[in-house]
Amino acid sequence: MATDIVLGVDIGGTKTKIGLVDKDGKCLVQSFFRTREYPNLDDYLDKIKSTSDELLESLDGKANLLGCGIGAPNASSKNGTIENASNLVWKGSVPILEKLRERMDLPMRIMNDASAAALGEMLFGGAKNMQDFIVITLGTGFGAGIVTNGQLVDGYDGFAGELGHVDMTLGDGRLTGLGVKGGLEAYVSATGLKRTILYMMSKYMVDSRFRDVAFNDLHGEDITKAAEEGDEIALKAFDYTAKIMGLALANFTAFTQPEAFILMGGLTNSGKWILEPLEKYFNESLLEVYKGKVKIVLSTMEGKTAAICGAAALIWERQNV
Repeated sequence: MATDIVLGVDIGGTKTKIGLVDKDGKCLVQSFFRTREYPNLDDYLDKIKSTSDELLESLDGKANLLGCGIGAPNASSKNGTIENASNLVWKGSVPILEKLRERMDLPMRIMNDASAAALGEMLFGGAKNMQDFIVITLGTGFGAGIVTNGQLVDGYDGFAGELGHVDMTLGDGRLTGLGVKGGLEAYVSATGLKRTILYMMSKYMVDSRFRDVAFNDLHGEDITKAAEEGDEIALKAFDYTAKIMGLALANFTAFTQPEAFILMGGLTNSGKWILEPLEKYFNESLLEVYKGKVKIVLSTMEGKTAAICGAAALIWERQNV
């Protein structure tokens, strides 16, 4: 008997991850390739098709492919396009579903990657029994997927949830990837943390291992290790990042009053160095009526396949799983 599966595609600025996901949210096989190696869109879509064919051939037993779900930055679920994504090589409005359907005759959906992640959490992860929650993705940027009353907030044109580009009106006015001055993701993201290391070194004349490290050689795991060793610049950078994020999450609470914020992405690997001050600043900033009612938790979905499973959830959601 054939196994029902869905193709999940996560389009990132660095990597495109592809996998086959069953009804329980298990990624049976997966692969990836580097997005920027395919600046021509047709070549890129051909690569998605050939990779999915290879994955299907690698499965043990027969498979019934139900559809293809795609998570991508700046994706419009209503138009089937990617619109002006700052970290992708194709610019303008990219008709990705229309062109992919020319290669694969399948039901398809595309959605902002963080919104897809929220669906994945609702179907397969720690939000199975929640009606109100917000998924926060902390990678190169800051993404958000919002669920309220059991329904994903998708928006009129499919672009709801761009919380990373909310203007925090902070002093140095950093630009986000979309050019928003003082925007949240310019501070709260893996990239933002690196920029804050430089900011702290300019502000405080204390010794730090980072004074001899170039920006492009800075990595999140190094900042975490430095914090563990008591590096004052690393500790100040985490505290600064957590303070901004705590205020932002407290503000977002006033919109939908989520039961929980579910965090995922590379920045969460910093563990207690970001999470402990985040809890403190978040609770300090909350309105009294919300105190003690909103959790901050980490995603329970497996990190390496979470984005793939979130994309596949776009199709599984329609299968009444």
